[in-house]
Amino acid sequence: MTVPIIFDQQLIRQHRQRAAPSYDDFSFLKDAAAARLTDRLGLMRCDFDLCLDVGAHDGRLAQHFAGLGKIGRMIHTDPAETFAIATKQLGPSVVHALGELPYKPESFDAVFSCLSLHWVDDLPGLMMQARQLLKPDGLLLVSLLGGNSLTELKQALAEAEQDITGGFSPRCAPMADIRDIGGLINRAGLALPVADSDRLTVNYPHMFKLMADLRGMGEQNALLARLKTPTRRQVFIRAAEIYQHRFGSDDGQIPASFEIVTVTGWAPHESQQKPLRPGTAAYRLAAILETVEQVPEAGS
Repeated sequence: MTVPIIFDQQLIRQHRQRAAPSYDDFSFLKDAAAARLTDRLGLMRCDFDLCLDVGAHDGRLAQHFAGLGKIGRMIHTDPAETFAIATKQLGPSVVHALGELPYKPESFDAVFSCLSLHWVDDLPGLMMQARQLLKPDGLLLVSLLGGNSLTELKQALAEAEQDITGGFSPRCAPMADIRDIGGLINRAGLALPVADSDRLTVNYPHMFKLMADLRGMGEQNALLARLKTPTRRQVFIRAAEIYQHRFGSDDGQIPASFEIVTVTGWAPHESQQKPLRPGTAAYRLAAILETVEQVPEAGS
């Protein structure tokens, strides 16, 4: 099956290249997602000797992990050379596209990614690649932006463009729903899958500050189907008005919603827990219910 090409990967690289020099000023979202991944990793009882960070930006995920003492050696990858240079001080650094994992099968004890995989055209294929790279009982732990991200901005821009031009052009990247992402883990052949999401709301004085932050993160429009000519200024002015009117608070602030989806899966191994076959449970449900019914009520 032919995978549709949604994103301009060269433009994604350029956006990240430009964002790299001042990324620390706009990394609050990456830090929030990295903190969630760190909490999840902290629950693991095992250590991971050789690991891969896909779309590492400036390598701050490894810095979040450092205090846990669970990571041996981390290889950082990113499509932007400027980010790869920044991560060299932390360990080996490789430049390649987000959707490519050109490594030998069963090379890594863990594969991580923090807020980069929503830019991958073939997310199912990437999950399968990651599964192949993992050693038996290896860990996949990633976070990405989910489909409920930037809903306010999407609505304001779409309505403003319709009002001003009478048409509509794609401006915000499509992002996977958490249910879809959970299904991808199973399809990739990973065991013990878990997917959950957190909603993070950031308040801004106006829409233009939000858009400036997105540029600072390297998260601006990189759709192949984007409008190739400059957008009329009136569209953005109208969008800011709609955003403020529809979502603004009494103090003049506007909210921007980000959905952070966190995904965990394991390469299969014989030591892992497996669901019981039907009819092999140690206790019958009827017996348990009968016991519950015999518990005396309070005060009797």
